[in-house]
Amino acid sequence: MHRLYYTEDYLAGIHFIAISDGKALKKVLLNSALPSDLQTYISHQTDSVLSETFKQLKEYFFDGRKDFSLPLNPDGTAFQKFVWAELLSIPYGRTISYKQLAERIGDKNLIRAVGRANALNPIPIIIPCHRVVGTNGSLVGYSGGIEKKRFLLELEGALQKKFI
Repeated sequence: MHRLYYTEDYLAGIHFIAISDGKALKKVLLNSALPSDLQTYISHQTDSVLSETFKQLKEYFFDGRKDFSLPLNPDGTAFQKFVWAELLSIPYGRTISYKQLAERIGDKNLIRAVGRANALNPIPIIIPCHRVVGTNGSLVGYSGGIEKKRFLLELEGALQKKFI
């Protein structure tokens, strides 16, 4: 395993731990501790990727940033990465249902697989899995918890808007 770096901060009441490989963002943890399986391979220090990550997160929460421009390299299967890439196309302030997301990737029958990939998104907020909702618009399934999902969608003004 390559050397990893992490740093942490509190923004908008959320404890963030961001992890990079020195070239790209690998993972963002919300209100969580550093996993024990990484502790051997990881240094508590910042790098340019992590500095830029927290700069852009602060802009998202406090200055109206709508898009992130960070190098991303999440670990996952080819299918998961395909779903996460599609999540990046959901605009700020909009939501989409799991069914619509499955249709976008080409097969409405993959709704459960899409939901699982969404749940395993290692870079929440930046890869905006919080913008995926139930078919009826209900707030379901978010790794940071439903209240954090509601907070993020309210921040973006998405709760009043229709699906895209």
